[in-house]
Parts: sequence; C-alpha cells; structure tokens
Amino acid sequence: MLVDMPPATFSEQLHFQAPLWPDSLFGHLIATAVPGVEEWRNGVYRRTLRLPCGFGIASLRPFPDHVACTLELSDSRDSASALDLCRFLLDLDADPLAVDAALSADPLLAPLISAAPGRRVPRTVDGAEFAIRAVLGQQVSTKAARTHAARLVAAFGKPVGDLFLFPLSFDPAALAMPESRRRTMAALLGALESGLDLSPGADRAVAREWLSSLPGFGPWTVESILMRSLGDPDAFLPTDLGVRLAAEALGLPSTPAALVRRSEAWRPWRAYAVQHLWATGDHEVNRIPA
Repeated sequence: MLVDMPPATFSEQLHFQAPLWPDSLFGHLIATAVPGVEEWRNGVYRRTLRLPCGFGIASLRPFPDHVACTLELSDSRDSASALDLCRFLLDLDADPLAVDAALSADPLLAPLISAAPGRRVPRTVDGAEFAIRAVLGQQVSTKAARTHAARLVAAFGKPVGDLFLFPLSFDPAALAMPESRRRTMAALLGALESGLDLSPGADRAVAREWLSSLPGFGPWTVESILMRSLGDPDAFLPTDLGVRLAAEALGLPSTPAALVRRSEAWRPWRAYAVQHLWATGDHEVNRIPA
C-alpha cells in the first residue's frame, strides 16, 4: 500500500517516435539508482513519484515499440501528471530523426549516431531531487554518490509502499561530507525554499543564472541539472572527464574551450551529443543489466 491511502493502479503503453536506443537510457537510470527510491527488478525499472495530490510508484519496462508503464497512485487524480513525468524521465517526446540528422552532419560523430540511432537523454521525475543528488555526487564516484544518497534516504525518506520518497528537506550538517559541500547543499536547499524552480517547464535562463550564483556550483553541476531536471536539449558538459576522453579518442578537441567551439555546430542538440560521447566508454551506465 502507498502512504495513508489504498492505491489506485493502472497500466498504459507509452509510445514514442522510433528509433529509441534503450541501453544507455535505462542503463543510466539503473546504474545511478538510489537504493530505496529506485530499483531494477526482473526487467522493470521502478521508482517513487512526488505528485500534486499525493504520491506514487512508477514501473517501466522497455519494449521495441513502447514502454510499458504501471502506476500505483495514492490519488487517482494524479494519473495524467504521473504519465507526463514518466514520459519526461525517458525523453519519449524527442524527435530522434531531427536530432540524429543534425549530429550526423559532423563526420566524427556520424559513426556514433549510425551505431546507436535514437539515443535519449535520461532525465528525472523531480528536479529538486536531482539537484540534491548532483551536489552529493560532486567529485566522487557513481558508487559513492549512491551511497551518500542512500544514507540520506534512510535517515529522512518518507515511505511509499516498499520504497521511499527522496527527501527535499533536511539538515546538511547530518551529511558525511566535507564542510565546503555542506555549505553548497545548504545554499541549494535555501534557494529551493526561496522559489528556485527546477521543473521541466521552468525558465532555463533564470534557473541557470540562479544556480550559477550558488557557492560550489560550477559549470558541470549547473549544466547537469539543466540537462536532467529542466530537459534542456542543448546543455553541454565540456569539462566532464568522460566527455573529454571520448572527444580525444574520436579526434575531436578535448580541451573545454576548443570543444565548446566545435560543439557550436551541434546546437541545439548538444545534450544528445553528450550521451553519444559517454556511450563510447565501458561503463555500466551504457548497458541494461542482463
């Protein structure tokens, strides 16, 4: 059962414009999943949802022509909002033909596009949650970031069925991390409380400016949040180590400034270029577990 109420459960097929390359899409969500909030079980990705009228759990399974979606909701009025969040999470409203055609114009990217057409940008169902997770993940490995997040959920998460809602309010002093990052977290929590909007419909320019003004928020953190929380298709991470290593291996410029100049030709789809560059590495985010 969900929090406080018997759940309303229903299923729907989420359709999309083909092609869709599921490996790095679901692989990224699975590899970075916060224990207690998200899980991969028997070929299904599950996670909690914070919704206008209540809470829910979404279960998503990829198929060649659709994504099967099952929703458990504490309030049936949230059905449309929950479906919208699931579509946003999986970037199902993208136009892969337009994206792939634009990026294929670069001869060094073209082989990547041809090998994996229809890559999507893995996003989030909660912009504030992702921003908090981005701070937790600063300068640490994916595994360490998940550990920090799991501890936070264990201490402050709200139960929803067999999972938990990720906490959006807590005392940063409770975090086992350097004092400088606690200050960064405190600044983010204060901004969110003061009205910083990180939802898909938010003003991206306003969000970028506000995030950039916070202590400890460099370009990588800001652009990651713009990419995953607000769905900015042109967010770009030229300082990311994986992006730079992939660029160097492909013969692209690998210094951030030179890579930014080269990426001008990829606008307005640079977030998708990042997905293709990341996918050149042998990392668990690039594959769905067997």
